[in-house]
Amino acid sequence: MDETSVIVDAPPDEVWALVSDITRMGEWSPECTGGAWRGGATGPVVGARFVGFNRHGRIRWRTHCRVIESVPGKAFAFTVLESAMTWGFRIEPIEGGTQLSEWRERTGALAVPAKLFAGTGLLGRDREGMMVDGMTGTLERMKAELER
Repeated sequence: MDETSVIVDAPPDEVWALVSDITRMGEWSPECTGGAWRGGATGPVVGARFVGFNRHGRIRWRTHCRVIESVPGKAFAFTVLESAMTWGFRIEPIEGGTQLSEWRERTGALAVPAKLFAGTGLLGRDREGMMVDGMTGTLERMKAELER
């Protein structure tokens, strides 16, 4: 499992509202350009499905995701069908603010098309390192937004 954290000068409920709004993820992530709720879902509840839109250079793709944890002020997590990866945010009140952590963990086997594409290197040779660096950058941009 990979995880990064940052201390934010904002209350947990505001932090949760930001991280659970998948439609705005493109404002923070270096690769995700946003998301859209699907199947009648309108917000971050367990079982809700959404499509994530992603970009790396000229390559663009979609991911199909399902919310698996949604606790206001505490946690938000979802699984990605194509990569069998679970991504999540943990929100913990601490003295002087909130600790916001982003984590990711492989929770199943990578789908064959995704595995073949990953092997091409088109999304970067050190894909795993890029993902951790991306998480750190995402949290820093979220922190800046929350502390404005």
